[in-house]
Amino acid sequence: MTMAQNEDATTPQGETLQFMQQLWGVAHALEVRSKHMARALGVTGPQRLVLRLVGQQPGIGGRELAATLGVHPSTLTGVLARLERQGMIVRAIDPADRRRVRLKLTAAGQKVNKVRKGTAEAACRRALARATNAQIEHTYQMFSLLIEELLRDDDE
Repeated sequence: MTMAQNEDATTPQGETLQFMQQLWGVAHALEVRSKHMARALGVTGPQRLVLRLVGQQPGIGGRELAATLGVHPSTLTGVLARLERQGMIVRAIDPADRRRVRLKLTAAGQKVNKVRKGTAEAACRRALARATNAQIEHTYQMFSLLIEELLRDDDE
């Protein structure tokens, strides 16, 4: 079988399925990197992203963090609980509003926050460095469209 025939055998027909194949590829690669990070750093990719965001904005509230991530606060609850159990973050009651919690990194969380190699973030940084500004802008636009469509209630 020639290379062209092999590519035809593994490339789905139609733009939609080809696009979805690439998305699944990204999802799989993120999962692989996340598992590697869990073994090497003790946190998964999503947990590391939370640590990075809390590191950038010490004292951020859970609702604000969820909004930054584009997820419902209840989705974040498990991630925060695991990071707290691992001693990576602490939750402190907001003195201005006792119903709210403010998040801060512990020394252990700060150590993981400082790691630069072997993370999903490092891979993204390298890919962004290789891409043109136009490619990056188009990718952001496509992701925005896709997120909007995935979250629509009226599935076709």
